[in-house]
Amino acid sequence: MIIITILTLIVAIGLQDTQQSKITPILFSRITSIMLIYAAILTFNMLYLDIIESGLGIFSGYFQVSNISLSLEIFIYLIGALILMPWYPNIFNNKLIWEIDKEKANTLKLKSPSHLSLAPFGEGVAGVIELNDKKVDNISVTHPHTGNRWENFYDRVVKYNRPVLSEYALIILFTTLGGVLLISSYDLVSMYLSIELQSFALYLLASLYRDSESATSAGLKYFLLGGLSSCFILLGAGLIYAYTGLTNLEALYSLFSVPNITDTIVSESYLGQSNISGHRGFLLGLILIVSGFLFKIAAAPFHNWAPDVYDQVPTIITTWLTIVPKIAIIVFLLELESGLFINSDISNITNDVHSLSLLNINIDNIITMDGNILKNLFLFSSLLSLIVGTVVGLAQYKIKRLLAYSTISHVGFLVLALAVNTEQSTESLIFYIFQYSLTNLNTFLIILVFGYSLNTHALPHLRCHLSSGKVLGTGLLGAWKNNNTNLNIKSNLDIRYISELKAQFINNPILSLSLAICLFSMAGVPPLIGFFAKQQVLYSATYSGYYFISIVAILVSVISASYYLQIIKVIHFPIKDNNTYNNTQNNNKNDSNSIIPVTNIHSMTISILTLTILLFILNPSILLNSTHLLALSIFNC
Repeated sequence: MIIITILTLIVAIGLQDTQQSKITPILFSRITSIMLIYAAILTFNMLYLDIIESGLGIFSGYFQVSNISLSLEIFIYLIGALILMPWYPNIFNNKLIWEIDKEKANTLKLKSPSHLSLAPFGEGVAGVIELNDKKVDNISVTHPHTGNRWENFYDRVVKYNRPVLSEYALIILFTTLGGVLLISSYDLVSMYLSIELQSFALYLLASLYRDSESATSAGLKYFLLGGLSSCFILLGAGLIYAYTGLTNLEALYSLFSVPNITDTIVSESYLGQSNISGHRGFLLGLILIVSGFLFKIAAAPFHNWAPDVYDQVPTIITTWLTIVPKIAIIVFLLELESGLFINSDISNITNDVHSLSLLNINIDNIITMDGNILKNLFLFSSLLSLIVGTVVGLAQYKIKRLLAYSTISHVGFLVLALAVNTEQSTESLIFYIFQYSLTNLNTFLIILVFGYSLNTHALPHLRCHLSSGKVLGTGLLGAWKNNNTNLNIKSNLDIRYISELKAQFINNPILSLSLAICLFSMAGVPPLIGFFAKQQVLYSATYSGYYFISIVAILVSVISASYYLQIIKVIHFPIKDNNTYNNTQNNNKNDSNSIIPVTNIHSMTISILTLTILLFILNPSILLNSTHLLALSIFNC
């Protein structure tokens, strides 16, 4: 379904360029979102097939379909559909018209219905001007002070710095396709092709807004460092193939489960000196592959690129980068580790050293390395991620950089659950993926609304000037006061600094409370869903004997609450400067329309996600039972 949608969009975009099609970028985004939902429904129907319960190899074994892969694919489709929704400030729903009075060229009069629809995705504004329900591409407006006449009003105002949204939807589909293919990958070749398909789409997505210097810089940085991690993955896959001659993961699992065979003759044939060298080559290749994947999910010590990239790209792109790629990679690492330590039963090999002692080789050290090196790598990365994401996050004053370090801390919990590798830890890992995705998505959607509210604050004043018949000198075309040559709406609708959220509780208490709920959930405050996710991970870690890292995780969770509380304090508590506080109250009273209303789907999504986070404790059985069944499907396949 995704491939068909991609081909359809490519043809549609090509026809649009050649035939001047009227398909708007917003329509492309909506079509893509609907297709993702439809793909989720089709994938859900596959869960009814009993044949895939224990895994079904497809395409000559390059991919394997299982219950957990299908379930996470459905989740990725739904998250992608929500992120791809055309979020934009619903500014001019009251339908106004702009018309020049011929007798008084410096005044505007309210006359007949029309509207200006804005649809920004981060930096830039796209939209249309309609007069009497007909699109107008050329409107002449007279400067209120100098009398200069402005032609091509539509081109100057609406098309200024316009992002290419149709390509945005297409790139989103490519990265979604790469993610779902990675989850089902069962071969080193398909694994690498899938991760590269996802990564290249993300590089393009990060640098989509070419007119933005910060976005271009972030995209270049992401491309260079992401390419380095891809080199690690490719080198690791090459080493494994060079030493074993295999690329299929099931064959690799079977090869390294041979030491369990107690037949000395068979064991000698598989564990000669050359195969011991192959064991080490496989181990080195495995370390490189896992390191490359840890780099791509911004796990410490491979995290340095994430705060810069997340901060410099538009917020809607940051939302995608922090959620969807991490889901696919974490699930693949889970399946890889489960295959190595369950299917091959490497974790139990050390208990059968006596039967292998007849080989007169030091197999104990090799098996111990295979059984522990991957676990130790995960534990080391988890410990660093927890510490770095918390300590460095305390010094941040930019909101998206702070949330980037928060993401690194959450990745530490995810990697800790991977390291433990038990049924309980797998269940906690899947549950943590669900709650992390929902909470992060809701947080960034709320930040988008705040950005629209703050950075387009002047736009509603235009309605007052029009309705009162005053001279247009402020508001939407406020740039005219200084006789600027460029008429543009403020192009960057993102919030960058925490201080920009100052006293927003006064203007929009419901939205502020929703953001506070999300931040408390990230901090692990009961009875929110984030608390139960962290509790499950910590319980599985302590149950398996990882006491030290569990204590560290508890401490950093308490410490990290301080920078979440910093945001909540800025939003909710009164400002010390009385003049600023009074001005904020007066603005709120005098201009009831100072808050940019969001679209219905945007507000509904925020409401549903907030209630899910808040009221999860009332009926947790649905999600908990689902994650439990998925964990059992891995260990009992």
